[in-house]
Amino acid sequence: MARTHFALVMFLLVPLAPMVHAQAPSQAKPAAPQNPPAEKPAPATPAAPQGAAPPAAANPAATPPAQEAYTYRADGRRDPFLNLVGLGTEGKVISHKGEGATGLTVSEISVRGIMQSRGALVAMIQGPDNKTYIVHQGDKLLDGTIKSVTPQGLVFVQEVNDPLSLIKTREVRKMLRSLEDAKE
Repeated sequence: MARTHFALVMFLLVPLAPMVHAQAPSQAKPAAPQNPPAEKPAPATPAAPQGAAPPAAANPAATPPAQEAYTYRADGRRDPFLNLVGLGTEGKVISHKGEGATGLTVSEISVRGIMQSRGALVAMIQGPDNKTYIVHQGDKLLDGTIKSVTPQGLVFVQEVNDPLSLIKTREVRKMLRSLEDAKE
């Protein structure tokens, strides 16, 4: 048992031995100066004008090695050095939606009124921005088309954006706002 403790102590102390010997004052050598003497400047040649820089070949240690300039060629790929997390400083939301009623989805609008114009029914719809738009039968929205305008509301053919769904379109009816309020 004592032998294993001795072996363990020796195992732990052996790596420390060089540090202990290096710090012993009796065996220490005089310390070498930390800063080597500075090189004397080369005398200026008489051909070089005053204030001109010495040629690079005369003192190769003074000029740093030339670094290659790296440029990233995207070739259709994203830049890997751009931050993907938004900084949050952009106050303006960039939208790829269209202008007017073509930029609205079927779920975003509400029917505000039905009118007759030139023998056909037209509808007044309101978007989430509280703007009112006039739409006709056949007008396109962001995710559908107005199939018909009835005195009670609108009938849409909405495109289903679900890759697992077998049905690619569905019919959606939006009633006049006053009729929806009466049902509740």
